[in-house]
Amino acid sequence: MQDVLLLKNKVNQMPLESVRAMVEELHLEGLVTGSKTPFTRVHFNTCFAEIEALLQRAGYHRQLDVVGYQGQAYALFDPARWEAVEVLRWLKDFVEEAQMQPAS
Repeated sequence: MQDVLLLKNKVNQMPLESVRAMVEELHLEGLVTGSKTPFTRVHFNTCFAEIEALLQRAGYHRQLDVVGYQGQAYALFDPARWEAVEVLRWLKDFVEEAQMQPAS
């Protein structure tokens, strides 16, 4: 329980500058992948209300949702602009395309 409280506190204390670029992209595209957010899957599982409050403080006042694909990627999105199934398909393609890229 203590770990959950610490995690929530960490999100609540996160500086707004750390989420501003993400908020701008949400306003433009309505979709942000996990690589462009400071949050992990654990954050979303335990701190979604705190994340929504943080983004509201940063200027994003629309509803949010999150989907993940096989624990390999996740996306935060505006459900008024995207269907969860669309985002999930997009994530699936994103992950599979990354796996097909030759390792450098």
